[in-house]
Amino acid sequence: MADLDQTLSSELRRLANVSRSDGDQARATRVVILAGGRGRRLEPYTSVLPKPLMPIGNRSILELVVDQLSASGFHRLTFSVGYLSHLIRAVFDNGAGEGVDITYVKEVEPLGTAGPLRLVEGLDETFLVMNGDLLTTLDYGALLEHHLACGNALTIATHRREVQTDYGVLHLDHAGDPLRIAMYEEKPKMSMNVSMGVYVLEPEVLRQIPADGAFDFPELVQVLLLAGLPVGAFIHDGLWLDIGRHEDYEQAIEFWAHGTRMVDAAGAADRRERDQPLVT
Repeated sequence: MADLDQTLSSELRRLANVSRSDGDQARATRVVILAGGRGRRLEPYTSVLPKPLMPIGNRSILELVVDQLSASGFHRLTFSVGYLSHLIRAVFDNGAGEGVDITYVKEVEPLGTAGPLRLVEGLDETFLVMNGDLLTTLDYGALLEHHLACGNALTIATHRREVQTDYGVLHLDHAGDPLRIAMYEEKPKMSMNVSMGVYVLEPEVLRQIPADGAFDFPELVQVLLLAGLPVGAFIHDGLWLDIGRHEDYEQAIEFWAHGTRMVDAAGAADRRERDQPLVT
């Protein structure tokens, strides 16, 4: 099993490696990792473990994320912690994350996904923010380069997911009286661009976050759009699993258990997305 764990880790490193020609940019860039949520979708597991410490093989997902960032040249990390934060500190104070500089900010009360940025000092240059429970082959260096080249205030890493509904969908002709059916689709597939929970931000964005209370990234995006600031997308068509979802976590465990290479896992995940029913 240790060999399989090493295979997973090395594959993450290989696929996520940024171009070393811009390694100085990565080394100078702060990364804020959101690791404070309760992870209610994964209960009862998260009643004893914070979500970022859910195991993938012999290691936690957060350890894999940190290794991936380190391999990509990002070494200045800040963990935003809250729920069971002492366990996260224990893991990384005892040798995990070697080679990176980790600082912490503590949420006394839940602040959402954007609110914790108020607690982080020194975000005066371009920086990354990401959820601490992602398994992905996203090239963080390419994401950063894209953001800088486009001149965005905020860039959102984006993945296309395709799901199939469990229902026949009716398209209604509202122009008629009585109401008629214009078209009937039996369990259609729906394709949508979704946020991966990975962002690149400019410091000016912080001024749009309220001084108090919880505040989430969807709210921040709406505020930025209303203010006329450029919000862009970076499309990633490789592997992305949101470990906070039971289905994605089970897939990650299955890939690891079978020693699946991450390239092959990406294809398998895409196939499962196309076949997964949409519950409404």
